[in-house]
Amino acid sequence: MDEFELFQRMGLAVAIGASVGVERHWRERDEGEGQRTAGIRTFTLIGMMGGAAGLIERSIATDSAYSGVVLSGFLLALTLVMAIFGLRQAIAEQSYSVTSVVTAMLTFALGALAVLGDMAIASAGGVVLVAILASREFLHAAIRRLQWAELRSAIILLAMTFVLLPIVPTEPLGPFGGVSPSSILLLALMLGSISFAGYVAVRLLGPSRGDIVAGAIGGLVSSTGTTVAFARRSKAGEAAQTLASGAIAAGAVSMARTAMVVVSLAAVLLPSLLAPLLTGAAVMALYGLVLAWRHVPEPAQGSPANPFELWAVTKMAALLVLVAFAARAATQYFGSAGLIVASALSGLADVDAATVTVTGMLGSLEPGLAARAIGVAVLSNLAAKALYASLIGSRPFALHVWVSSLLAGGAGLAVFMVLLPSV
Repeated sequence: MDEFELFQRMGLAVAIGASVGVERHWRERDEGEGQRTAGIRTFTLIGMMGGAAGLIERSIATDSAYSGVVLSGFLLALTLVMAIFGLRQAIAEQSYSVTSVVTAMLTFALGALAVLGDMAIASAGGVVLVAILASREFLHAAIRRLQWAELRSAIILLAMTFVLLPIVPTEPLGPFGGVSPSSILLLALMLGSISFAGYVAVRLLGPSRGDIVAGAIGGLVSSTGTTVAFARRSKAGEAAQTLASGAIAAGAVSMARTAMVVVSLAAVLLPSLLAPLLTGAAVMALYGLVLAWRHVPEPAQGSPANPFELWAVTKMAALLVLVAFAARAATQYFGSAGLIVASALSGLADVDAATVTVTGMLGSLEPGLAARAIGVAVLSNLAAKALYASLIGSRPFALHVWVSSLLAGGAGLAVFMVLLPSV
């Protein structure tokens, strides 16, 4: 390591300390001189101390018998000093918190990491540390508003993701590619996460804006899953209009995402598909925004009582997996000659599978046929989501989904016909 890199690393250690110090000093900016335990100068020096300890540690690293002694000694001394001053301040102000002590320890550790380890990780850690410190009011307010249903749902999602999912078999069972048990669980997690995200968004932003934001985010994962999740909530008595705006926003994001997939995987199809997809996405986005902003929620309307119903989302996930299974079976029966039919069946569950499959076959497909196949998958998916809305959701919810789907599908198809007269 040359001298210039050592200066860089030491500078990063000082910068981390200064960034933390700015936040700490700003929070206690109204205190007079000598009234705060640590401010911008102190935390800058703590970062420098971590860097200096790292440099000393590096210089004696060849002697394994003393490895870690310098860092441990510096950290112990810093922790002891900060704890004593923090305790005196807490007694004087009757405010007991160890945040400053822990912050000092982390600042020292990140300063040492900047010199001894990965600079990118050290700088990222410094940014995260400052962000957490600056979010105190938001985090405290969120905890005060947290309800048992929300906490329970988060715990269930975490347990299913990190405990159950790793042990569920991933090998498909059955013919035609089979059905993987883990795929059902993944879909259940996805649907539950979408429902939970919608719940949180409504709590933070209110019903009118919360559902449309949650729907747009859900559309990045699965517009079909988002529509199913929102339809179930509408059937439970929640505001159909705002939920419909969220489902429609998911559809708009899905069409835009399909356009991006085409851009990435099949640029040759852009002249025939980009404009129709973006036109349909724009129509749905406009419809969803108007629907959300025109709605005035009733005063009595509240958040959903249960943001994550395990049995309900598992049944919906199983349904979507079975639809995808039926589409694969039909694809094998029809073969490449039935690509349009196979794409339509695949669109009943998802557009991405059909899009990726068709773009992967471009070497043996005529571009016009490939464009028609993807277009049919998109239209099929629009119709399928409207049908799911009718079967699972309330009548007003389904009506809005149907109207927006017909408008978007019609507009996109009209543009497609103009660009590709041979369709």
